[in-house]
Amino acid sequence: MEIKQNDATDLRPEGSRLLDAPSVTMDITEFARQIKNEESWKTGDRNAITVYKTDGMRIVLMALHKDAELKRHKADGILSVQVIDGRINFMTDESSVELETNQMIALHKGLYHSVKAIKESVFMLTITTSSDK
Repeated sequence: MEIKQNDATDLRPEGSRLLDAPSVTMDITEFARQIKNEESWKTGDRNAITVYKTDGMRIVLMALHKDAELKRHKADGILSVQVIDGRINFMTDESSVELETNQMIALHKGLYHSVKAIKESVFMLTITTSSDK
């Protein structure tokens, strides 16, 4: 197995992190603090960081300011969204559900959906991806 990591950049000076290895430990509280201290959060309506990426799965921590919206889109994999803090409205063509801290939703691939932050929120997106193997 090839061990993968991201290096720090000017936009993400605290960006050095392990992305893929036989075991990857993630401090979600620290990642949330990090993305909320970055310029993208201060000047935009959201910020995100990939905390794990391997063949078959990706995990992204995302923060949205109140009223920020991820427009209608679809994913090429099965996904789950777990609210770490805050409250979001998760909408599909068939339904709309409000999710609060410690609640989550799972969605099959190819289904259109959107997300709107009812208040400032942080959530974990886990998505299956195509395996190269």
